Amino acid sequence: MRGESGARGWIWGPLCCLLATAGLATYGLAAYGLAAGGAVTTAASSIVATFMQEHAAVDAPFRNFSGTISYSAARPQDTTATLLVDVSSLDLGDADASAELRKPAWFDSARYPQATFHSSGVKPGAGGHFDVTGTLTIKGHSQVITVAITLQPGAGGNAFDGSFELSRRAFGIGDPTWDSVLDDRVRVRFHLLAAGA
Repeated sequence: MRGESGARGWIWGPLCCLLATAGLATYGLAAYGLAAGGAVTTAASSIVATFMQEHAAVDAPFRNFSGTISYSAARPQDTTATLLVDVSSLDLGDADASAELRKPAWFDSARYPQATFHSSGVKPGAGGHFDVTGTLTIKGHSQVITVAITLQPGAGGNAFDGSFELSRRAFGIGDPTWDSVLDDRVRVRFHLLAAGA
């Protein structure tokens, strides 16, 4: 049996993971909107959430997401992107912890099986830098967010890297009785690859 602290770590890791995925991936996808006609290549991409548990930093990866992008090199500011994240696709290596995350206090995946991101604007900058704005929705809660991303073209497609911070409580995620050991702030970072048109 895991101690209370250990169990919480297993639950919060995936939780952050999802946040990371939803937020991070969403941002990444919006960034992918900058890749001409690209589709997100999940196998070559990564999304990681970092959170504090009892004053120790914990990294949590997220696994499954997909997206579509519409991009015009002539008018990158008109880029549109949509990302879908399966909140039940967390691989925690522990069946009990995975089941806990699906409960109503956490992701309530029976009612809200997907987290989504829909871009609304892209502001190109110098040196491959972009600001991507869009709506992130998790567990029925939506926020308009803007994230800075960096584009790196490569042989396998265009890679987009960035990070942002969000509040898990703002999305109704987590049991309040655990707030003393789990930080509200989650740092999400991503590396997303999209094939070129």
